[in-house]
Amino acid sequence: MSLFKHGRYSGFIKPISYVTDLALINAFGLLYFFKEINTLTFIAFISFGWVVTTFVSRFYDVHRFSTVIRILKLLFRQILLFSLLIFAYSGLNLNLNLNPKEIIKYILVSFFCISIFKYLMFYLLKRYRSIFKGNIRKTIILGKSPQSKSLEKVFLDTPAYGFLNKKIVCFKDRSQLNLEATFDYISKEGIDEIFCSISELNDEDLSAVVNYADNNLKVVKFIPDRSKVLSKKLQHDYYGIIPILTFRTIPLDDPFSSILKRLFDIVFSLGVIIFILSWLTPLIALVIKVESNGPIFFTQLRNGYNFKSFRCFKFRSMVKNPNADLVQVSRDDDRVTMFGQLLRKTSLDEMPQFFNVLLGDMSVVGPRPHMLSHTDMYAKKIDKFMVRHFVKPGITGLAQVSGYRGEVESDEDIIGRVQHDIFYIENWSFFLDLKIIFQTFFNTIRGEEKAY
Repeated sequence: MSLFKHGRYSGFIKPISYVTDLALINAFGLLYFFKEINTLTFIAFISFGWVVTTFVSRFYDVHRFSTVIRILKLLFRQILLFSLLIFAYSGLNLNLNLNPKEIIKYILVSFFCISIFKYLMFYLLKRYRSIFKGNIRKTIILGKSPQSKSLEKVFLDTPAYGFLNKKIVCFKDRSQLNLEATFDYISKEGIDEIFCSISELNDEDLSAVVNYADNNLKVVKFIPDRSKVLSKKLQHDYYGIIPILTFRTIPLDDPFSSILKRLFDIVFSLGVIIFILSWLTPLIALVIKVESNGPIFFTQLRNGYNFKSFRCFKFRSMVKNPNADLVQVSRDDDRVTMFGQLLRKTSLDEMPQFFNVLLGDMSVVGPRPHMLSHTDMYAKKIDKFMVRHFVKPGITGLAQVSGYRGEVESDEDIIGRVQHDIFYIENWSFFLDLKIIFQTFFNTIRGEEKAY
């Protein structure tokens, strides 16, 4: 879910583009063309309208392999939508008597500057990749088909794409093939993206590659056989004239979505900390200290985004014991204090995790993090468990509101949790987060069987 996945900083590009474009259209409108209109109303309407129309036109969907023509098409599409927006604003505010000629001049001047900036960014990034070798993604191609060789040639002939192919692995000679050795090579070399030739890899090979990628946070893309048609809908792009299919797309990899989620996390967590935890924490702390010896807060290392560990905060609900980081709480656990039972039943013990959200270790909504020992165990035991670490962990999540919370009593519990987490990761939306938050609140009021 990050702007800076695998150490890359491409995530800066889209936010910078948004800010620059918004600054241009607002500055030209207020300073040169419509000086007498209400400033706040104009900024709010135009800025909101710009964001909405760019979603519709996909104006910022420019990738390292995009062409000049594609950018031109995006500019043309966006100028049409923006023109409708401006004339709609004029129609809603007839009292302003905006001159249609001035509106057209405003649109043309704004888009002339936006076009210059967009192409300038596009070419500067290409030069940065080709000359300074920055923003490079390491790749490996599995399958030595004609399409694979053509793709490698595209990477070599087009350094501006920023792809460095480390190796092509032949799958035709099965006696020489060692898939596990290939996976070790991918891990050792820090490969970012795995390209699979569908014409050379069989179903068993593809399954093994996808499982490895899911469990090691690698991106899988497919080079299709032109003679076959795939039934599954995948993201379809072109690198040169080579068609490339991406297996798993994550909505939160989009910088705008990531920023939107982060802003919501900051506002929501600050609201909880200021209006609830500011007075609730002293009361809970007093009862905890009176009931048992030990600290008020319980901190535990857990795995988060990209498998990095962080200290997760909770109100202490158990007596101090040496197994707190090893053994999960079970029903009628004698380690839980009387007040701790109430905290856990009402989920109040999780409230300090809003500080984790504010610090950026967690999100309000996401897959629930596990203690390190359980992560190691489930990663080896449960297929695709590591996919959960493609995004930040959450205080609540789709799995939790769907009945998969609390103690893992069987493999079905953790499998169900992973399935719901993967669905959330692949189908994230801001409204899905809101739905999960409301469902969490409702479940807390109603009470849950596994809240112990």
